[in-house]
Amino acid sequence: MRDFIVSVSGVRGIIGETLNPETLTRFAAAFGTFVGGETVVIGRDTRTSGFMARHAVLAGLIATGCKIVDAGICPTPTALLTSKSLNAQGSLVITASHNPIDWNGLEFAAESGRLLKRTELAELMRIYESEDFRLANWAEQGSVEAFNTAVNDHIANILNCDWISCVRTRSRRVKVVIDCCNGAGSVISPCLLRELGCQVIELNCVPDGYFPHAAEPTPDALNQLCQAVKSKAADIGFAHDVDADRLVIVTDDGIPLSSEYTFAFAAEFMLNKRKGDIVATVSTSRMLDDIADRHGVKIHRTAVGVGYVVEKMQHTNAIIGGEGTGGVIYPELQYTTDGMASIAAIVQLLSDSSDSKISELAAAMPSYTLCKKKLEVPSQRTADTVMKLARKNYLDRQDWPDNQGSSLDLTDGLKRIWNDRWVIIRKSGTEPVIRVFSEAPTSEQAEALCDSTLNSLKVFMSGSSECKVTNI
Repeated sequence: MRDFIVSVSGVRGIIGETLNPETLTRFAAAFGTFVGGETVVIGRDTRTSGFMARHAVLAGLIATGCKIVDAGICPTPTALLTSKSLNAQGSLVITASHNPIDWNGLEFAAESGRLLKRTELAELMRIYESEDFRLANWAEQGSVEAFNTAVNDHIANILNCDWISCVRTRSRRVKVVIDCCNGAGSVISPCLLRELGCQVIELNCVPDGYFPHAAEPTPDALNQLCQAVKSKAADIGFAHDVDADRLVIVTDDGIPLSSEYTFAFAAEFMLNKRKGDIVATVSTSRMLDDIADRHGVKIHRTAVGVGYVVEKMQHTNAIIGGEGTGGVIYPELQYTTDGMASIAAIVQLLSDSSDSKISELAAAMPSYTLCKKKLEVPSQRTADTVMKLARKNYLDRQDWPDNQGSSLDLTDGLKRIWNDRWVIIRKSGTEPVIRVFSEAPTSEQAEALCDSTLNSLKVFMSGSSECKVTNI
């Protein structure tokens, strides 16, 4: 049996195997203790295990005296924005984001929707492990109240951003196919698109938790969306992951774009509105470097994780930040990735670009190709072992032929950088895999760099049959 996975974003596991009601209640009691029994906003995605998980979470929070504001089924950024608007002491979202349907998890945030720092997560885990819970007596038990306006409030906040002009978007009348994977974005995103004046064709927008394709909206999962964009002669296709903090794009030609393009388009759009720094993770595309250079602004690189990006954005007063996963942060709204805000930004980008098509805007972007693969391993412990071996070998053997001309960045995992390409090896924080991402001017170069790196990892593993390489 695999352990549940703890990362800076929260806890995830397989329902009925590594994540059960007892574990969920213990984590909720730990979180209720962590926030001192104060107000906590909860929300959940549409997973069929969410009903069970909600009741387990309520038990732990009520037992620690929390006042619970229940936003119901809603995207993760919607729950966090609700926490911000209510000045809640914490928020807890029941979701496994892009993980498969048999997974679920908990994502935690501190006051007003602020993502937890690593030191705070460590304290939460200490409370969980020690069961040092602040349990309320019979007269101080917590309470639950429904909050039914979270989705409408989120839409209103997006439309009030100064970079949105509904006059222009309603004039352009962009025709959109939206695929929400029957997840938490199934209601809010079609509604937002209609408020922007778009012609909306809904695909997999029934919030029942039965996913019609993989929860992570990779190009391989979007065949139905691609076909619908072409058959309906739509201007663009959008797809969310299950908790809708990410967004990916399909062009008017029915071609799925890499998730990297979402951040690139959003950065280009925002820098046309105002000047300021960009923050991106070490595994985000070089497109962002070129965009920053073109606009004469600075790009800052951080470790992978929204929390790291947020901390750097606040330190540098950056105007936009994000990851290559399709998650983008718009500080005017809140400091977390927001797939709905990305919908609005890209619809506005199209509306501001006269009659340009999204395929034409994509063709005008800097040209690089990403290759993403992963090495599946039996456990996080195995992943740690492989990463230690890789680090030792690359540091000790800088004279290897394929190392020549490269520099090594240890901000997060191992990143080797050349003038026109890079490759990074990282242990996943959300599943038992080691991710290998590479980027180069051509697909052949990117694939070769990715494969040679994976071959090195397999050597470090001494050919273990427990490991399997798959594309992402």
